[in-house]
Amino acid sequence: MTLTKQQVREVLDVYIRAWEDQDPALIVSIFTEGATYHERVMGEPIRGRDGIRDYWQTKVVEGQANITCDLLNLYLDDDTAIAEWQAEFDDTAQQIRKRMREVALLTFDGHLIASLREYWASEVVALSPAATHSPGTVTGQDLDGG
Repeated sequence: MTLTKQQVREVLDVYIRAWEDQDPALIVSIFTEGATYHERVMGEPIRGRDGIRDYWQTKVVEGQANITCDLLNLYLDDDTAIAEWQAEFDDTAQQIRKRMREVALLTFDGHLIASLREYWASEVVALSPAATHSPGTVTGQDLDGG
């Protein structure tokens, strides 16, 4: 059975909901058991559902808050999708609000993601109220973009 753009859209809707709701159990439901997730494509991928769940717990649940995300574009060629989205979230470690634009390459096995590679850039939207009144305030020069 051929993968359709609507089916990919439904998977991405779950991805966005899992991100906005900070739900590690939901995010792994759309990946194959042996999936790979490249958050930084020059590094080693995160492997398998357990690895993706652990990454999501650390990066999203413990490190982000007040997340919004909008899918901007979606393209499909056979079992490979290209998705572009924009998100905003509070980076709780750096005490800043970020805007991120991302392009993701997703390879599907049936209706599940077998491989995801992210290419993104981010910018600071605002400092959190706590950061503006505390010693060691974060500035744009302090940020690594991630």
